[in-house]
Amino acid sequence: MDFRTIFSAIGALTAALGVAMLLPAIADLAVGREDWTVFLTASLFTTIIGAGLWASSSGGTPELNLRQAFLMTTLIWVVLTIFGALPLYMSGLGLSITDAMFEAMSGITTTGATVITTLDTAPPGVLLWRGLLQWFGGLGVVVMAIAVLPMLKVGGMQMFKAEAFETPDKILPGATAIASAMTIIYSLLTFACTVSYWVAGMEPFDAFTHSLSTVATGGFSTRDASLGAFEQPAVHYVAIAFMVLGALPFILYIGILQGSFSALWKDSQVRLFLWIIGAATLVMMLYQIDLDISGGELAFRQALFSVVSIITGSGFGIADFSAWGTFSIALFFILMFIGGCTGSTSCGIKIFRFQVLARDLYQHVRQIVYPSIVYVKRYNNRPLPDSVSTSVQSFVFIYIASFFVLAILLSMSGLAPMEALSASATSIANVGPGLGPQIGPAGNFAALSDLTKWLMTIGMLVGRLEVLVILVLFTPRFWKA
Repeated sequence: MDFRTIFSAIGALTAALGVAMLLPAIADLAVGREDWTVFLTASLFTTIIGAGLWASSSGGTPELNLRQAFLMTTLIWVVLTIFGALPLYMSGLGLSITDAMFEAMSGITTTGATVITTLDTAPPGVLLWRGLLQWFGGLGVVVMAIAVLPMLKVGGMQMFKAEAFETPDKILPGATAIASAMTIIYSLLTFACTVSYWVAGMEPFDAFTHSLSTVATGGFSTRDASLGAFEQPAVHYVAIAFMVLGALPFILYIGILQGSFSALWKDSQVRLFLWIIGAATLVMMLYQIDLDISGGELAFRQALFSVVSIITGSGFGIADFSAWGTFSIALFFILMFIGGCTGSTSCGIKIFRFQVLARDLYQHVRQIVYPSIVYVKRYNNRPLPDSVSTSVQSFVFIYIASFFVLAILLSMSGLAPMEALSASATSIANVGPGLGPQIGPAGNFAALSDLTKWLMTIGMLVGRLEVLVILVLFTPRFWKA
């Protein structure tokens, strides 16, 4: 296997990450915080290493085959997490290596779980860096979902090949074209979100930092109380709107920019996604009213915000829904796994895969009742190949199996059974907050043991890379020429 193309891409992205560290350095320097030297040092080190790796790997073929793509996808997330953790470890927050890696992985995978308990007084550079990690991670997820995973045929993603960008048997050129288009759309959404937050009542720094994690459906906040620290309802509704926008298929935004405003609504997964949000919101609003938790507009806002935050994998919080009772815990636990739309920054199993499973079940039932009937499965008016169904079924099985394996390991590390299940779900599904008093929306992960944090760190990576991308690396055949 020719590693030069892989190292060249990793080197370029690492150097870009190093340059991005200058922004937190400027933020700290502007307010006289000494941590600016930490980010400057980390920036120089990261940029030099990345540029050196890129320069030393030049001369490789610009094409990328499937085996290289599998390996590169995993290595990019691991390497960027390591370098992203450097300024966090070197900062004045006193984070251990374990905590810094947990925080960085949570950022780059857009999970949003945090071990920092002093966000209200943390240096602006650290707060901005956490937001930037999620922003870059979200962009990477979109590019991976649209350009890489369809070529790798992971979890039925071959249904979403971006034909407009596709170059036969050449992943890298297509990924480059998609990355350029998605970066423009992603940046426009971030700018719109920043302005909206500012108009809604946030300070400019808070507005920009929160927009980075909102569009990425990441959930990192500048406050210990998350968005609950901002009392303006308008702020909450802005967050809801852009969390939803971040969880919709980004490739369809190109159609909107070209004048096809019905492109989103024509996608069946978008319609089902919005329907689930509406139904779950109605149920949780009535549930709050019935139990006298809250009423009126507040009940609606808390229900809508919490449902959108969890199903998109953002993890922002304005209320501790885990304290609403067992029914709410069960509902939000299910929403964690559903996730958003394919080709978005969101997490979970994804709406599309549930639709495929439903069509497979419908076909199976019809064949039992009418053995001679020929039934052609369709998705968005396109035939649904059996290869996609098989791929989706395999993915869902491995995904659920990974959840249970991680839950068992977390239980063995010292977590109570229910907390282990919750922590496993929030890691694999990249949601952020778990369920319960310690790791729920009102808590964080600081008090967990180092072993538990490392297990969750690995779980975040496995979930973000759709399980099979990593699993295939452990097969002996992958490494054979």
